[in-house]
Amino acid sequence: MSKFIEVSLGSFVISHGYDESNKEIEERVEVETYAKKTIHIERIKSLSERYILTDYLDGRWIYWEYEDEYETLKNKL
Repeated sequence: MSKFIEVSLGSFVISHGYDESNKEIEERVEVETYAKKTIHIERIKSLSERYILTDYLDGRWIYWEYEDEYETLKNKL
């Protein structure tokens, strides 16, 4: 059975991998408001007080800022 959660997400950082110096290649995207998104729980890799980390296309990762309180989101998981 698949499980999804609804989260209000805002600005995000896409990790495109690493360069030849082993420095992470990041793309920052700023948005003005949070938007509700439904995420499959299996895509979630970690949760911090600021970001929810999910996998993305082609082996990339995406760090989303979220609006909910950390404990609220943790309890949803």
